Amino acid sequence: MQIDCTRRAVFCALAGALLTPAWSIAAATPTLLVMGDSLSAEYGLARGTGWVALLTQKLASERLSWNVVNASISGETSSGGKARIGALLATHKPKVVVIELGANDALRGLPIKDLIANLDAMVMAAQAAGAKVLLLGMQVPPNLGKRYTQDFAESFAQVSEKRKTALLPFLLKGVADRPDAKDWFQADNTHPLAKAHPVMLAQVWPALKPLLLGR
Repeated sequence: MQIDCTRRAVFCALAGALLTPAWSIAAATPTLLVMGDSLSAEYGLARGTGWVALLTQKLASERLSWNVVNASISGETSSGGKARIGALLATHKPKVVVIELGANDALRGLPIKDLIANLDAMVMAAQAAGAKVLLLGMQVPPNLGKRYTQDFAESFAQVSEKRKTALLPFLLKGVADRPDAKDWFQADNTHPLAKAHPVMLAQVWPALKPLLLGR
């Protein structure tokens, strides 16, 4: 469709905007990809009450235009994330990737060296695709052994330092370390209640916001 633009420049500018394909407008909105386990997949919660869903609301309140893709799966391990990230990066082309994996590795007693290698591979893949990365760290109970507990907690910082990513050392800070922590978890004593998820988002937001602003 051609428009005579010799007389009405303002009209032509408006017409050009109206003729812009919808897909090009959608493409201008950057994507934030979240890859996590049940802590990010709203396990045991009503839809829309998990921290990732709350993040979408937070972005709207901050007037930050981002398309949030929650690719979290309950039970996911770091090896599962490593296997899936390539296809997700190709499909969604995210500008920011949040990785929240590792807790299920610990619950299964998987080697720390494998966790580190898997997280490292995921970070490298995301960075190679042009995305900035935020690692969400976890901690595990001491019943897994002092050495394993310490090495697990340090694995996230190790990968973050090596690949120069943003890092939140402990996603459940302010929840799992509360004096009344048992009142903040579901009956399985593993998954936080809905009331804990705003606290989790409050932990994530200061580490995530600079990436969204391009800092």
